[in-house]
Amino acid sequence: MFPKIVGVVHLLPLPGSPCYGGSMDAVLVRAIDDCRAYHDGGIEGAIIENFGDAPFSGGTVAPVTVAAMTRAAVELRREFPQIHFGVNVLRNDAESGLSIASVTGAEFIRVNVHAGAVVADQGIIQGKAYETLRLRRSLDSVVKILADIDVKHSAQIGNYDIKIQAADALERGLADAIVISGSRTGQAVDMEQLRQLRREFRDANIVIGSGANSSNVKLLLKYANSVIVGTSVKKDGKTANPVDLGRLKEFMKAAGSR
Repeated sequence: MFPKIVGVVHLLPLPGSPCYGGSMDAVLVRAIDDCRAYHDGGIEGAIIENFGDAPFSGGTVAPVTVAAMTRAAVELRREFPQIHFGVNVLRNDAESGLSIASVTGAEFIRVNVHAGAVVADQGIIQGKAYETLRLRRSLDSVVKILADIDVKHSAQIGNYDIKIQAADALERGLADAIVISGSRTGQAVDMEQLRQLRREFRDANIVIGSGANSSNVKLLLKYANSVIVGTSVKKDGKTANPVDLGRLKEFMKAAGSR
């Protein structure tokens, strides 16, 4: 349903964000270079993310952010038509993500809080599955929704077992896949939780959202359908750095994809 391996295109700070460098062309050059490395390394999917825009909005992002991400998605789709693209508008703007994806031909979005509510550095973030699913219907869109559960950089409000969170996302939120991650960007998932989710939801699409590396990817793929990778295939293993083709090839070999 989704590509087995999805690389993250961590966009440099976009216009309007505090750390914007003053050149949208520079943003696009980095994005294209990273996508080229993913393509050359054998990755078939990539998710475009406004990673450089910290601090993030807990709600709707500014129009200029939507415009910049749309431009990036159009350019990347034109340059790499063979890659299956997704969109993640941080921190939790599913409406903008779905809109960008629907008009640019991207195939999926990641939603950090689709159902339930969390406390994060943006404050309280509430899921908007109701609005997101109705927007998708009104757009007659086929874009898939990848919904995080127990999402990183946050704490769930309420004492909800992760299996209940997964059931709510899939059965009540109508997500097309659930995403499980570690506590922070680059942190590995809890393997026992991953095993529990696979036992409980045998037919569900489970996606790894953080912490995949060449040492654990083979094990992760025993239980997950797809793996999103970013930090471990970057130069020096740092999220904000460019993709390192050597590290990526090592990762893909370990995943059995090269």
